[in-house]
This record gives sequence, C-alpha cells and structure tokens, in this order.
Amino acid sequence: MSKTIKIGNIEFGGGLLPLIAGPCVIESREHSLRMAEAIKSVADSVDVPLIFKSSFDKANRTASDSFRGPNMDEGLSILSDVKKEAGLPVITDVHLPDQCNEVAEVADILQIPAFLCRQTDLLLAAGKTGKTINIKKGQFVAPGKMTFAAEKVASTGNNNILLTERGTSFGYDLVSDMTAIPTMKSSGYPVVFDATHSCQSSGASGTTEGHREMIPVLAKSAIAAGADGLFMEVHDKPESAKSDASTQWPLDKLEELLIVVKRIFELVNS
Repeated sequence: MSKTIKIGNIEFGGGLLPLIAGPCVIESREHSLRMAEAIKSVADSVDVPLIFKSSFDKANRTASDSFRGPNMDEGLSILSDVKKEAGLPVITDVHLPDQCNEVAEVADILQIPAFLCRQTDLLLAAGKTGKTINIKKGQFVAPGKMTFAAEKVASTGNNNILLTERGTSFGYDLVSDMTAIPTMKSSGYPVVFDATHSCQSSGASGTTEGHREMIPVLAKSAIAAGADGLFMEVHDKPESAKSDASTQWPLDKLEELLIVVKRIFELVNS
C-alpha cells in the first residue's frame, strides 16, 4: 500500500481523488487567474481536491521558436497570486538545480519533468527543499526503475514524493501500459496518472501532436488500475493554447469527465 502524502489538506493515497490541473504553460496573469477560478469551481462542484498546475518555462519545446512562457520571476509572481486569490496550492516544473530553492518559496509541489527524471543533481536539489516532489516518469524509463528516482529524493531526508505515469515511447508515439501504475505503486509512493501528455504523438511539424479524444479512455483506465491522483492540462480554448494545443482538455468538458472518474475511484477504493 502506498503511503499518504499530504499537501495542506489534500491527500494523495487517501479517501478522495486529487486533481492536478491547469494550462500547460502560463500564458498571462489574467488567463492563469481566470483558469484557476474556473477549474476550482468545477472541482468544487464535484468535490474533487484541486492543485493548480502551470509552467513558467517549457524548456523542452520541440522547436526553438515555440512559446516557453514568462521568465521565472514573473511566473512565480503569477503563481503566488493564484495561491492568494484562488486559495489553491500550486505545482510547477523545475529544470535546473539552482531553481529549486526559489521555486519552493512559492510552489507547494516541485515537479521534475519526464525528460529529467534521472538527473541526479536536480532530484537532490529538489528533495532538499523539503517540499513535495512530483517525479514524472520518463517515456524511456521502465516503471520499476522509478524507484531509483524516488530514492535519490528520499536520500535527502525528504519522503514527500509522488510519481507520475505519462506513457512510454513506442516507436515515435506514446502508449500507456496500465500495469505501470501498480508497478510504480510498489515503490510505496502514491502514483498520479497524466491523462493529457499520455495522448501525445509525434509528427512532422515543429509542434507536438496528439489524440485529445483518447484522454477520457486513458483517465478512466488509469483510475481503474489504481492511480491515486489525476493530472490533466486544461484550457478554455485548447485550439489556441500556446503549448500542447492538441492535448489539453477543454474546460467545458471537465466536469463531465471528473464525475465519471470519481465514481470509478470510489468503486476501486470501496
């Protein structure tokens, strides 16, 4: 059984299904605040605990001219406003060891991007902040190997760790093996499923493509497989989103999906 990880009054591995959701990248202060309030309203209506997610820097964009987000100072200022005005805990990515302490002054959870899940110095620096660390499984990493990523963080004395499954590279696309969830849970840490990045696919263009219509299928399957939390990038106008436009879930369809996955979660954990 996974341990319970608490972020304020939100528990991963407890009796409720936490949701990590928000736009892929911070597009503006106004948009972030509006999205935080809108997603919170939906989550509250379904009685799902919410952690707001958005990145101040998308350092792994496909093309060099892709929008990466505001700088760290502006991004953290916006996330701080989200915490104050929407009353939500926040999670954001860190890419470099020297970002961790400054980000930890604002973020409740530091997220290690999938491509960086084996970067020892980054994992150690994040762990030393004492904040909860969400390690996204690399597309190239076997689920059982994520134990070693968690051990790097735990070696700092910080056991507040979440692991996130987000698909595995198969040829040039991603597939989701739901046996990864119980395998990763055997580490003793709660496992979150990223239902939106898991739908990404490659293409000839300079932007990531994907299959948005498959997000509900994967989300429901992952919760049935025992996932402790759900991660979704959500946008009010996905087609015009500045990052991951093809795989962000529409805000106006969020409530319907949460109702279903919550029912599955309750059945699995009854």
